[in-house]
Amino acid sequence: MAVEPLSQKEIEDRLAELPGWSLDGDRLARSYRLSSHFAATAMVVHIAQVQDQLDHHSDLTLGYNRIHLTVNTHSVGGAVTEKDFELAARVEALAPGHGAE
Repeated sequence: MAVEPLSQKEIEDRLAELPGWSLDGDRLARSYRLSSHFAATAMVVHIAQVQDQLDHHSDLTLGYNRIHLTVNTHSVGGAVTEKDFELAARVEALAPGHGAE
């Protein structure tokens, strides 16, 4: 089954199910603040494992105790697709209780 871009309404509806995530231009985006640099680094490693499992990768920035992710689907011209929401939901499941920035 081919991956198709989601409509603006579909994106808005799906974002309502993922508190802390937003649309930043043509990408889903989320930032997390963790308790330490080590905790942030460990979360990056876990996110990388999920991305490899899904064969779908975000742009991921690591700061001292912060992580910032943005994701869209390059194979459909950089649009937001169901694949992006699947990745976002999996990342969110890794980080319950971590504050958004």
